[in-house]
Amino acid sequence: MASVSYHISSLLEKMTSTDKDFRFMATNDLMMELQKDSIKLDEDSEKKVVKMLLKLLEDKNGEVQNLAVKCLGPLVGKVKEYQVETIVDTLCTNMLSDKEQLRDISSIGLKTVISELPPASTGSAMTANVCKKITAQLTGAIGKQEDVSVQLEALDILSDMLSRLGGTLYSFHSSILNCLLPQLTSPRLAVRKRAIIALGHLVLTCSGNIFSELTEHLLAELKKNESTSTTRTYIQCVAGISRQAGHRVGEHLEKIIPLIVQYCNVEDDELREYCFQAFESFVRRCPKEIDPHIPNVMGLCLKYITFDPNYNYDNEEEEEEEMMETENGEDEEQESDDEYSDDDDISWKVRRSAAKCLEAIVSSRHDLLQDFYKTLSPVLISRFKEREENVKADIFSAYISLLKQTLPIQSWLHASDASGKDDVPLTMLQNQVPNIVKALHKQLKEKSIKSRQGCFSLLTELANVLPGCLADHIPALVPGIIFSLADKSSSSNMRIDTLSFLHVLLCNHQPEVFHPHIKSLLPPVVTCIGDPFYKITSEALLVTQQLVKVIRPLDKSCTFDAKPYVKDLFPGTLKRLKAADIDQEVKERAISCMGQIIYNLGDHLSTDLQPTLKIFLERLKNEITRLTTVKALTLIASSPLKIDLRPILGEGFPILASFLRKNQRALKLSTLTALDILVKNYSDSLKPAMIESVLTELPALITESDMHVSQVAITFLTTLAKVCPSCISKISGSVLAEIFQLVHSPLLQGGALNAIIDFFQALVLTKTATMGYSELMKQLTAPIYSSGSAGASVTLHKQAYYSVAKCVAALSSACPKEASAIVNQFIQDVKNPKSSSAVKVLAFLSLAEMGRTMNLSAQRELKTVILEAFTSPSEEVKSAASYALGNISVGNLKEYLPFMLKEIGSQPKRQYLLLHSLKEVISSSPADGLKPYVEDIWALLFKHCECTEEGTRNVVAECLGKLTLVNPSELLPRLKKQLSSGSPHARSTVVTAVKFTIADQPQPIDALLKGCIGDFLKTLQDPDLNVRRVALAMFNSAAHNKPSLIRDLLNAVLPSLYNETKVRRELIREVEMGPFKHTVDDGLDVRKAAFECMYTLLESCLDRLDIYEYLNHVEDGLKDHYDIRMLTFIMLARLSTLCPNAVLQRLERLIEPLRATCSTKVKAGSVKQEFEKQDELKRSAMRAVAALLTIPEVEKSPVMAEFSSQIRSNPEMASLFESIQKDSASLPTSESMDMS
Repeated sequence: MASVSYHISSLLEKMTSTDKDFRFMATNDLMMELQKDSIKLDEDSEKKVVKMLLKLLEDKNGEVQNLAVKCLGPLVGKVKEYQVETIVDTLCTNMLSDKEQLRDISSIGLKTVISELPPASTGSAMTANVCKKITAQLTGAIGKQEDVSVQLEALDILSDMLSRLGGTLYSFHSSILNCLLPQLTSPRLAVRKRAIIALGHLVLTCSGNIFSELTEHLLAELKKNESTSTTRTYIQCVAGISRQAGHRVGEHLEKIIPLIVQYCNVEDDELREYCFQAFESFVRRCPKEIDPHIPNVMGLCLKYITFDPNYNYDNEEEEEEEMMETENGEDEEQESDDEYSDDDDISWKVRRSAAKCLEAIVSSRHDLLQDFYKTLSPVLISRFKEREENVKADIFSAYISLLKQTLPIQSWLHASDASGKDDVPLTMLQNQVPNIVKALHKQLKEKSIKSRQGCFSLLTELANVLPGCLADHIPALVPGIIFSLADKSSSSNMRIDTLSFLHVLLCNHQPEVFHPHIKSLLPPVVTCIGDPFYKITSEALLVTQQLVKVIRPLDKSCTFDAKPYVKDLFPGTLKRLKAADIDQEVKERAISCMGQIIYNLGDHLSTDLQPTLKIFLERLKNEITRLTTVKALTLIASSPLKIDLRPILGEGFPILASFLRKNQRALKLSTLTALDILVKNYSDSLKPAMIESVLTELPALITESDMHVSQVAITFLTTLAKVCPSCISKISGSVLAEIFQLVHSPLLQGGALNAIIDFFQALVLTKTATMGYSELMKQLTAPIYSSGSAGASVTLHKQAYYSVAKCVAALSSACPKEASAIVNQFIQDVKNPKSSSAVKVLAFLSLAEMGRTMNLSAQRELKTVILEAFTSPSEEVKSAASYALGNISVGNLKEYLPFMLKEIGSQPKRQYLLLHSLKEVISSSPADGLKPYVEDIWALLFKHCECTEEGTRNVVAECLGKLTLVNPSELLPRLKKQLSSGSPHARSTVVTAVKFTIADQPQPIDALLKGCIGDFLKTLQDPDLNVRRVALAMFNSAAHNKPSLIRDLLNAVLPSLYNETKVRRELIREVEMGPFKHTVDDGLDVRKAAFECMYTLLESCLDRLDIYEYLNHVEDGLKDHYDIRMLTFIMLARLSTLCPNAVLQRLERLIEPLRATCSTKVKAGSVKQEFEKQDELKRSAMRAVAALLTIPEVEKSPVMAEFSSQIRSNPEMASLFESIQKDSASLPTSESMDMS
């Protein structure tokens, strides 16, 4: 401690030296000391250091001054509060000094101190006191200062402080406001500008009253309109405030907009520019309130985007010459007395701001697309000829925005919605393509690089939105493309943009349209392959790869002769393929491009082919290029030209085999695909030793830890078994053991299971000695048969029984001769009373899988055996028997279906199981087979749709729904008729049946459903609680799987949906449980279903929701029951990413319930479940808080700042918050919740 103070005092002594170098070095050393965390100063040293540094601020040497200022930053955290106040006082006094240099250095000092003060959320009192001191001084300085530079500095510092620590200056807000407002009329524009910036930071944290006071003042001044100059400032101010705190301006918009509209018509270009900037900020920041004014604002934009009073566009030839002259007239705004020169023309600023405002409207109002194409698109296209570059760039950018909005949404949600509505804008765009090309194609040859780049990015977007739309215009575009590629003056970015447009063009159009132009297109592209800049080379290789496919498409006959072009394409690519010292990306693309050339043109390469393949072999040995090379070889091996790969297979195959050992998953997968193709197409050139080298690697790849790799490996084995049966005897027992292990795994399903089934079928047909039907059967079923015996510890998962049964059926269908024996064996297993239930389950499931494809009517005892099993004590056996009956019936409807219907009618006890069998029949039978029985089944189901058992009703509903799909046009209206039925049970069954007709794939019933789903949704207002609940489940399913069904009905449906989110007092009852009273809320399930629907709508129909109305109900949910709060917390997290602006506007009301949840205490002595429940709830609430904190600008809200400081200061909440932050950092992306 003593040594530190001694060291510092020696430094202080040197600082008084007359030699400036001593002072400089001493100050530098002091700074090093202060930056150490460990340093502690005693009171005496503090005083001295502070005094010394403040003195050095007035040092004669500038460098010493600069260092002294830098020392203030680390010093703030190291000294006591009153010392910081001394520093601040001195700096503020210096700010007002006459010496300019001292003023500058002090203002830098103040900014340094402010940036180092601990943020308000740490709750330190020092920050608040210091800020108050500074503020009092600054507002004085701003108010009475004659010297403009002092005012500017003071405003600057005030802005800094308000943006970082606005909340702490709460008590000063009104004095700051009173000090800033007069500055808006200052004679100096710079002062006004800084005052606007400071006001922008103020409105983020000020109270409602102060905000209203400010808005009233601005409105009053705007109405007065004393001079154009101040009016401009006030409009800029309104725009600035709206940019910073749009959610607060919303409520005043009604009064503001008419005033700004009125000023658009004043003959003053700058004023108009500011008006449009204000409109743009309203459109982006107050989407809801601006809605009624959009047509008006758009009209103004369209009027002024063509506003160019001093220029005549009529004569095209003149335009070319004038373009040269006007390039320099940009920002100078001096007035000229005698004649009007082109430099004074600032009408371009009006056009630019109008274009930007249009872009804001286009990007935020997807719902007006059709209007945009009617009114806005033609005007924008007509303005592509704009003479001012900056404006043209913004017009292009607005049009690109429009195209992006039109891009059909490529997601699973909308893929199934082949509805005509979305195509209207596309058709309208299609009709405007000729005009777009006409407006652009001349500009592709202009000198200006910026406007050419604009044209290309617009055309690229167009080709992406409407693939094929430029087919008729290729001749107009090709010269422009060639010009930009070959022009010496083109920058590298220009070439890259041109190449990437050409790539999109080639990908999105038919090959034939390019054939006439190949001759002229190819040379400039090949030249670009040789370009020294790697980015150009790599783009050019991509384009060449696409050109190769165009020159000679192998998937259809084509008359175009590609031979002459090989000599252009091949050498350029080869040169890049050979080079070892080039960029990684170029290496990879050269490999892919050469692969494509060999795939499409390999028969024209004659003697060049083999040396090129040798290079591929070299690239295969290199770790960096091996993956790309494997993919290229896969492509070449699959070429219909039957490329001769024999020379490289001998060396290549073992290398590929060794890749299967590597720890790179992508490499394993690509290698397996490559091997598969090679075995299929080149089996005659493969020697057994080569194949063996691969086989030894396979067992390690087949494991349940990576199902996809296992699937690809098994598919490869299947290919091997088909193409090269002799190799199969070499398959070691270990591969088979791994496969059996997989079959018995609970994780096996889908693709991997199908791969195993195919493999077994292929394997049994190779007739290999040790792998015949009976051996495979034995190994498949052994674990199940042995599990009945005493010592067996293996119990298989339920899923494994289904997998084994499917494999058994597959083997039996491959060897029909053996099948009947095995069927008999299964029937005996079931009849044998000693069989364990596991064996019975397997037997029934296997019979089911076999019965689906074979006719088992020869087995006389089957029906009685199954019906007997319905009385078995084991639930598993019962359900397997019911599954078997259903599937056996599928294979033989004529015999089994009438029998099943008769049983359902006569056996009330077995009804549930029999209905399950019926469900299997309806789900799995082809529609034609079922047609004759539809009437009988329908009548039978309707007998049971009022059953009191909910489980039975649900099965009936599923049967009804799936049956409706067999003949929708006739059966759907019948379902609709049942809606008027008196019994609530029947109504709920019908509504659930409709839920089962909605699938996420397109179906013939969709059009019919769309017509009548409205009637089914009316049950949301049903008097019966249960009917409303199932109606919500049906609505949720539609919103999730096929949003197009309900999008247009939302206006009618949402009120009933929102109605179900309310807590109903009359549904809450008290139940006495012994001495305790327990409240039961019967309405909870319905509310839960309603909130689940609301969540689903966020994903699929966000653009149709009034988000503010929606938030009202989310807010109610935040105060509801545990389950509902959990749901609404997740909704809130999702909303903060989807529509942050709306959430910001409601922040105050949303934070309260979150705060309440986070700070609840569980009563001591509660049960463990209660603690866990509260804990989970708090975690969920914290997740919502963490999501809210990701919204930009949220920390500027006083409520949020206060809440986050509360979280930090409470250790329990702080640790919870930190753990949430860690979790979210480790999750891949936002957690989405699947409600289907």
